[in-house]
Amino acid sequence: MLDGVLFFPVTPFTDSGEVDHALLAEHIAKGVDAGPGGVFIACGTGEFHALEAVEFGEIVATAVRTVAGRVPVYAGAGGSVAQAKIFARAARDNGADGILLLPPYLVTMPQAGLVEYTREVTSVTDLPVIVYNRGNARYDEASAVEVAHFPTVVGFKDGTGDLDRVSRIVRAVEDSLAPTGKAFQFFNGLPTAEVSQQAYRAIGVTLYSSATFAFAPELALAFYTSLENDDVTLTDALLREFFHPLVRLRDSVPGYAVSLIKAGVTLEGVAAGPVRAPLIDAAPADVEALTAIIAAGRAVLADSLAADSVTKEAVHS
Repeated sequence: MLDGVLFFPVTPFTDSGEVDHALLAEHIAKGVDAGPGGVFIACGTGEFHALEAVEFGEIVATAVRTVAGRVPVYAGAGGSVAQAKIFARAARDNGADGILLLPPYLVTMPQAGLVEYTREVTSVTDLPVIVYNRGNARYDEASAVEVAHFPTVVGFKDGTGDLDRVSRIVRAVEDSLAPTGKAFQFFNGLPTAEVSQQAYRAIGVTLYSSATFAFAPELALAFYTSLENDDVTLTDALLREFFHPLVRLRDSVPGYAVSLIKAGVTLEGVAAGPVRAPLIDAAPADVEALTAIIAAGRAVLADSLAADSVTKEAVHS
């Protein structure tokens, strides 16, 4: 079972476009040292869409070797059913602990087809699988319940933001699985999930992806802790000064949900390199804006820590 903030590393590339495994290992090591609940390698933030199977397997192997069992390592798989099976096997063969099943390639499909896609991919490995409800892969209550009963499906991650539908899925799946005793988890997978997490918590979804953790883990952890401790003052301050400005900047250019994270990782000392087409790198002015946003978030955290210190001193005096 996963717990805590989930870390989605970027995939560093050299200027010539190759995967830089030394920098990837450094990036992952820094993240794991900060204390995430799990590592999700070569997923959306890791530019899964731009990877081929051999380099994907090598990326997973680097992650597994670097993490060294400290937390679970999940790897992405998706695309066409044939491609998804190849990536699922590569994740297994290179030591991943689980799979995040991304949407099928491009096509729209009936619910029965989505269930069959999930069935076929999960059948090629015994690794635990989290299905990703987003894009063209949108489960309804019945299909979510059906795949939740597949032996290796252990989680449901939402990237649609349709809280009405997701709340019904959560209830239907939990009620259906209750007699079996099967452990099952739900995740908020929206970009910059922190800005929607209060709403997701209200429907029973307490776990979420944090792209912020890739470049500012202390802010991601502080926000998570503020939610867990019902520290409304810190939650609101981080949203106002850091997360909401980050989302405004992210939404200014399609693909910035990845490009800005790579820029942030580079700002923090790991040269993550360029993104692969069709994404574009963050513009210099936007990197400057990101720098200011990070500084504002850290100022909020510093003020909160200072206030806590004063409170503790007053209690002990």
